[in-house]
Amino acid sequence: MKLPALRAGLPGKVVSFYIVPLGPVLKRGARGGTCRPMKDEEIRNTLRTSKTVAVVGISPKEDRPSYGVASYLKSKGYRIIPVRPDGDEILGEKVYHSLTEIPRGIDIDVVDIFRKSEDVPPVVEEAIRRGAQVVWMQEGIINQEACVKAEKAGLKVVMDRCMKKEHQRLIK
Repeated sequence: MKLPALRAGLPGKVVSFYIVPLGPVLKRGARGGTCRPMKDEEIRNTLRTSKTVAVVGISPKEDRPSYGVASYLKSKGYRIIPVRPDGDEILGEKVYHSLTEIPRGIDIDVVDIFRKSEDVPPVVEEAIRRGAQVVWMQEGIINQEACVKAEKAGLKVVMDRCMKKEHQRLIK
């Protein structure tokens, strides 16, 4: 996002620069406005009350962030449901090829997304259809359109934050 250029006068020169916001952009209010950070207490409550996490885009490779986050969450008592286009089992759990393939008897609390930002909208649509409570986009993943859609459907949204890091920071 670019904001209007500001001009700073230096002796003999005019310098233009853009101010680019840094840090997480997390939640868009259902009534409009811009996404703003979800408060720590909201994230803490989400982490405490959630039990099942569908990890979309999980890798079977142990050195990948998606595997490390899922492994950590499993070690903390969360049920992990791997979601990826191929494979049979990751972390001892059956791999599903889409969120809608997960049996209806399994409640999904959080959909943790490890996909490119531009690939997020269809995942959010599946999360809405599947009845998830929270859409969590990992660090570096920001999609305003998907955020708005999820919020309008009643889901909580976290963007550009690591679920593992937030758990380590907020849950003692």
